[in-house]
Amino acid sequence: MDQLDIKILNALQDDASLSIQDIANKVGLSSNPCWRRIKKLEDDGVIAKRVALIDPNLVNLGVTVFVFLKTENHSKSWLDMFSRSVAAIDEIVECHRLSGANDYLLKIQVSSIDHYDSVYKKLVESVTGLTDVSSSFSMEKVKYSTSLKL
Repeated sequence: MDQLDIKILNALQDDASLSIQDIANKVGLSSNPCWRRIKKLEDDGVIAKRVALIDPNLVNLGVTVFVFLKTENHSKSWLDMFSRSVAAIDEIVECHRLSGANDYLLKIQVSSIDHYDSVYKKLVESVTGLTDVSSSFSMEKVKYSTSLKL
């Protein structure tokens, strides 16, 4: 990856709806070489997908909950069951396996505390072997970005 690829990626991170011509103009290329570079970045998996970012408040999903999970079971079969269970709950938008005191961190988007309670019940009913489930509600989003510093 060279500086032109980085410029292309930065342009796409700012606005993935830009036309090839607009991106080419921003980075100082003509359309065909720019398109080939974007295609290669996609083929190589550097560009995983292009999406629209939705304001959760405007679609009634403005409550963000971070859930820390602990388990004593770290077997492959448990992880497979856990992964399937998490994937089946749409409100869970991120799941991370952690080092340290907690084993997993979930990010959940819901409309209300009652909505979270129903997600919590679904989670603990479908995932056996949890030894602790601790939830924290986000009070304010101080910083949010989907752009990576390249």
